[in-house]
Amino acid sequence: MISARPSKSLSQRAVATEGNTVGRASSEAGRKALSRSMERVETVLGILFGAIFVTLSVVVSIETISRKLFNFSLQGADELGGYALAVGSTLAFSVALIGRAHIRVDFLHEFFPKRVQAWLNALSILSLAAFGLFIGWTAIQVLIDTQSYGSTAPTPWATPLIYPQLVWLVALATFAAIGTVYAVRAIQLLLRGDVDALLGEFSPKSVKDEVKEEVDDLAKRQQGAQP
Repeated sequence: MISARPSKSLSQRAVATEGNTVGRASSEAGRKALSRSMERVETVLGILFGAIFVTLSVVVSIETISRKLFNFSLQGADELGGYALAVGSTLAFSVALIGRAHIRVDFLHEFFPKRVQAWLNALSILSLAAFGLFIGWTAIQVLIDTQSYGSTAPTPWATPLIYPQLVWLVALATFAAIGTVYAVRAIQLLLRGDVDALLGEFSPKSVKDEVKEEVDDLAKRQQGAQP
């Protein structure tokens, strides 16, 4: 009878240890899958962002040359610049969110206990997701009003605003969707009590993290430059 108790305790410890191991493995697999997916999204958004501003630079160059040499104007470069800024900046919201590049006032963050840090990280991503959903909902209301009034741009092109605003809405919806995915992930880790994973995935970037990213990026560029 006496010897049975330690044996039961050891068995319970073994089960608990195995459960923790499985939980960590599951969490790591989820992190890697989410990271791969978000890297693909980040690549696509980065390409779109670059394409928008390369196109804008070409239009501005043509506008400048035509005015200087031929006294002719497309009369739309300013309008396109406004649309590019609106859509491009919104795409940048998503790229910054995936890359954890949004600014956080974190000078006290590292002084808190790990569990408090985890709660603060979860709160930050939940707040950002809520903000993304709110501005997405607001953009829908703007789009409805534009459709109702048949609004057009006060420019020579008189572009129906429903079209650029629709692209803007898609970019905002992308930001809201990414924020929501991250918020769900943070809630899952919080409910699971996986403090280390929460800290690793949602803490503000440290100097060490930024240096590591730069070194990794440099290595990738060097590999791509090799014949």
